[in-house]
Amino acid sequence: LDVRSPGEFTGGHVKGAINIPVNEINMAETKIKDKNTPLYVYCLSGARSGSAVSFLKSAGYTNVVNMGGISRYSGPVVPGKK
Repeated sequence: LDVRSPGEFTGGHVKGAINIPVNEINMAETKIKDKNTPLYVYCLSGARSGSAVSFLKSAGYTNVVNMGGISRYSGPVVPGKK
């Protein structure tokens, strides 16, 4: 779950990620119905993902992990569009 802005998401993101900007995280329940779904949340540095994880847990999501910033991620990344 990428909680960066849509522009940041388009600039490159983790393969398979969906984008819900942190300022719209309250809309997560409309996109992720099953609150037991494993959610790996990230942003640029880890601050926004930390806020999003706190909100998701308070909303009843049970399997939420803060991955921190995308710069520390070493898996497959979809490159940004030019």
